[in-house]
Amino acid sequence: MTEDEGALNSKKAAKYVGVGKDVLRLWRSQGKGPSYFKAGAKLIRYRRADLDKWIEARLHAPRVTD
Repeated sequence: MTEDEGALNSKKAAKYVGVGKDVLRLWRSQGKGPSYFKAGAKLIRYRRADLDKWIEARLHAPRVTD
């Protein structure tokens, strides 16, 4: 799977969700954040669909105030 097919490296995934790549690294170490896979011993990749799913799960409806 290539980036064109939806697999992003940590730097591009971090930019996609609006955080720094160090934040993604911290979340991985804590068992938090979006799903990822290891494409090699040190090659972490994120599927675009998993990032979108993670973002969708965190959406909040705007509050209506009168």
